[in-house]
Amino acid sequence: MKDKTIMTAESVTGGHPDKLCDTIADTVLDCCLEHDPNARVACEVLATASKFVVAGEITALAIPDIPSIVRDTVRRAGYDCRNFGVDVLIHSQSPDIAEAVQRGEQTAAGDQGIVYGYACSETENLLPLPVVLAHRLTALLTCARTSGQISGLRPDGKAQVSVEYAFGAPRRISAVVLSCQHAEDKDLSLLRKELLECVIRPALRIFQADENTEILINPSGRFVLGGIEADTGLTGRKLMVDTYGGLAPHGGGALSGKDGTKVDRSGAYMARHIAKNIVAAGLAEKCTVALAYAIGRAEPVAVDVDSYLTGTYPDELLEQAVRCFFDLTPAGMIRILRLAQPIFADACNYGHFTRATLPWEQTGQAGQFTKLCAALDHGDGGT
Repeated sequence: MKDKTIMTAESVTGGHPDKLCDTIADTVLDCCLEHDPNARVACEVLATASKFVVAGEITALAIPDIPSIVRDTVRRAGYDCRNFGVDVLIHSQSPDIAEAVQRGEQTAAGDQGIVYGYACSETENLLPLPVVLAHRLTALLTCARTSGQISGLRPDGKAQVSVEYAFGAPRRISAVVLSCQHAEDKDLSLLRKELLECVIRPALRIFQADENTEILINPSGRFVLGGIEADTGLTGRKLMVDTYGGLAPHGGGALSGKDGTKVDRSGAYMARHIAKNIVAAGLAEKCTVALAYAIGRAEPVAVDVDSYLTGTYPDELLEQAVRCFFDLTPAGMIRILRLAQPIFADACNYGHFTRATLPWEQTGQAGQFTKLCAALDHGDGGT
């Protein structure tokens, strides 16, 4: 282990073009699930210039009013939606895929793929510190705008936090970057002062900056033209923001706009759920869980647990316990994590793993899982 490393993570506000597209896709999904818990949804959104394109596959009892969803979501994000057009290019799921996913009573994976879940004991969220701090910054930035605490803010914004580690433990914050869109007549010196007092310092209360921390606020200078008027947004382009900031493995699959049969999403949530319960139980200081699936198969084709030599038990025993304890089929993950409910639009901003109220963030199974590990260690786990 290096005696000194710097780890960095970023976050974006809900008004960032990519995140706005994620929110629209997940709102479409939620609206489908409200009327049909068995809806099959794979929704993609593109935003560019003055137009939104919503495309993908939806098989459901009722197709929602997608143009209204787009305009309502854009308005809630803080934009004027009157000048934007919406094209909808939606069709049903491929019958070949539909048949492979649903064979009688069995629900199989809708695609192949590998997903990763991660947890560590650095923070109360059991997430890496840079990830938590970056999301706190963008969440407080949005709050400062919507509450009117800081006038002249606009919806687009992003943050980045670099933390220096000594022998694997956070030692100090080395750099903070905060960029936010603002009104043309906003005084930039006043804006920097307000952001420092109302956003940065409160966000860093759990781990404070020091006199040598480099703090960069709108380092490019003016940031008047931004958001969907300046940049192109696309679903699934903020994978690291959604998960672990690049500080843990990622299988490459996006999360938003997908129902629970898509293991890119359900598997990533379950892998995080497992890793978090392992760390919450004190069975490891940090843990990565990897699950691999094949289209048309219900059970994963591979399960792997890596506790980075911090585990109470060998990784092989933890893997055996995971296979015994958790239902890793798509149907099981949908049931355990309540993925047939319309809960996704609220989860897609400021990190998918930062809210303790979400089903996949619950750690109530840690105690029972610990008992199973102890039983397996004594050779009687199957009795």
